[in-house]
Amino acid sequence: MALLSCALAGFAVLVVQARAESGAELTRTLPPSTWVALSPLPNQGQSAVFALGVDPFNNQIVIAGRSDGALMRSADGGSTWNVVHGAGAPILTILTIAFSPSKTGFVLAGLRGGGALASKDDGISWEPVNGLDGRSVRAFAFALTLVAAGTDRGVYASADGLAWRPSGLPKISIGELTVAAIHDPVRLVAGSNAASASGPLLFQSIDGGTTWVQIKAAISGKVVSSLAAGPLPPASTTRPLVVGTNTGLFTSPDKGVTFAPVSGGGLLPSTDYTQIAFVTTHFDRFYAASDGGGSASGGLWRTRDAARHFASLAPPMPSVTALAVSNDEIPILYVATFRPADQVAVLWAYHDTGATPQGLPTTPTPPTSGTRTNSPPPAGTSGIGPLLLSARTPYIAVGVVALIVILMAVVSHFRGRRG
Repeated sequence: MALLSCALAGFAVLVVQARAESGAELTRTLPPSTWVALSPLPNQGQSAVFALGVDPFNNQIVIAGRSDGALMRSADGGSTWNVVHGAGAPILTILTIAFSPSKTGFVLAGLRGGGALASKDDGISWEPVNGLDGRSVRAFAFALTLVAAGTDRGVYASADGLAWRPSGLPKISIGELTVAAIHDPVRLVAGSNAASASGPLLFQSIDGGTTWVQIKAAISGKVVSSLAAGPLPPASTTRPLVVGTNTGLFTSPDKGVTFAPVSGGGLLPSTDYTQIAFVTTHFDRFYAASDGGGSASGGLWRTRDAARHFASLAPPMPSVTALAVSNDEIPILYVATFRPADQVAVLWAYHDTGATPQGLPTTPTPPTSGTRTNSPPPAGTSGIGPLLLSARTPYIAVGVVALIVILMAVVSHFRGRRG
């Protein structure tokens, strides 16, 4: 019987090893241009996810921020999650998460009414920063020599992301912020999330936030809901600027002197645009996302030709509440969606290879088993086929053979005793 126990124990170890190998393989690869449901966040409940960040040096490290104030971290591309900062009382919603593009492992998280948290170890541990106490921090922007934050009382600046000071526009609620020139003198562009009857409020600083002037932008809407400056085009000194409002999306090639609408007219729907993200060093490639204001008019779109054409990536749920794009030539998109009807929040991954999007349009709610949804097996692999094609098959086969040999030895042993 001791031999049998050893055999079973060895078989169990092999199966566990096979599962670990299979899980590791899953985190390394995603099917091309296919929506994959990520594991549910711990104690998810009905909390929305308004903030996502992905490490620019490691596309498997993802941090999610919830409306209940909790921060979750994954080191395997969303296959598993750990709570790294718990929800507190009062609840301080996580509004934004930003990784430093140059300082490895440094991450900032902005809170509603609670200032900001900083991490120096890729989001494993967090501590409050100084100088932002009581502020609602909705945006961060990184230059080479400073970090800027958009708050409910203007812009704040910091040399290291840990100690902050006011840096202009103290009477304006800043919901969006971007760096349009990273070298000194740093050029910043800020947008207000406060409704204005005269149109969305945009401001610019060409001296790192010391002084500000309003950009007289001819764009529609009442609030600035997203803002991004892209990489420098070849032979140019001006980064493209993309502005999202509650009614549309607009681009400027000349530092905000002129704007062109890219929504309406058959390009994009005239809806709110809450997320904009450029692809690595490509000035002409970016993503725009919308939560639809709680309606079905949200979505996620991609352009590869400087906003001349757009393609829908057809997310399984139309309301996109957060977006993070990896720093890869062929990027991984981490997306949070929300369904207002039953308050279901779901996280997804999408490896954008440029092909036609594949996914789960007829069954948008993913399984809650805590594992990723795999793409359908190829034709002819039903029944025993998937087992034969599985990466863990060699381990299981070895275990089965070992178990059979030991069982035969046990049977022979008992027969010898009876003789």
